[in-house]
Amino acid sequence: MNNLLPGLFLFTDIGFILYWTITGFGWIPESYLFKDYHDPILMDWNWSFLPLDLLVSFTGFYSLYLRKHKRSQWERVALISLVLTSCSGLQAVAFWSFHRDFDPSWWIPNLYLLLYPLYFIHRLSFVAQPIQERGSGRI
Repeated sequence: MNNLLPGLFLFTDIGFILYWTITGFGWIPESYLFKDYHDPILMDWNWSFLPLDLLVSFTGFYSLYLRKHKRSQWERVALISLVLTSCSGLQAVAFWSFHRDFDPSWWIPNLYLLLYPLYFIHRLSFVAQPIQERGSGRI
């Protein structure tokens, strides 16, 4: 996992903060807004992701902090962040599927959120040596 996961965390977590800042200030050009953006229900649906996405960013940044300070808990916090990230992508992809809106400008970022964490979730859950066993010679 070396530096790939921390790099993806930074990219994703900064991306979430930028997205919500840009959205909050209404800086997304009209041509980039998703279909029916101004429908109040769809606006509420979009904003309903704010707490989840900010939690993703918080846990991602916190895991990086723990990793930098060589705290073993970083992997647990990273796993939480990865699961939340994938859930955020899954919810959006499911919605766009039900809504029958297949705009690549919304699908690509949400497929990224859904799929990129899966490899690392698997690695942290099933492949990585448990933290307490490292250095003990056990597998």
